[in-house]
Amino acid sequence: MSRKIFVNLPVRELDASKAFFRALGFSFNSQFTDDTAACLVISDEIYAMLLTREKFRQFAPQKVCDSRRSNEVLLCLSCDSRGEVDELAEKALAAGGKNAREPMDHGFMYERSIQDLDGHVWEFVWMDAAAIQQEPQAAHTAGVE
Repeated sequence: MSRKIFVNLPVRELDASKAFFRALGFSFNSQFTDDTAACLVISDEIYAMLLTREKFRQFAPQKVCDSRRSNEVLLCLSCDSRGEVDELAEKALAAGGKNAREPMDHGFMYERSIQDLDGHVWEFVWMDAAAIQQEPQAAHTAGVE
């Protein structure tokens, strides 16, 4: 069984957040969407649950971070090309997002970081797989290095 990931994010205005991510080309799973939560479909294996702050507090054992002032997590999505990185970033900016920092171009890797409407940082990154050397995975046995 492959694992799926559900990232839970508090949002101030659920409808505005849904419109923001729709503008980037994402969709929502209606089975897990209501007036307090929206299931953002990123891929077949990756989802973000956008929860009103009140709903998020029901699950969060600690104080909810103000993501406009502090970062608790950086969300990084891989892209198929440099063009897709720019396309997603430009869509995010047009939908009301803000640049989190300047684009970074390492030659083999290109990335842009955007803050969504609630200040969550989304990074869009492309990497040239051919330029990255693969390190052999070491087989570890208990007690042996």
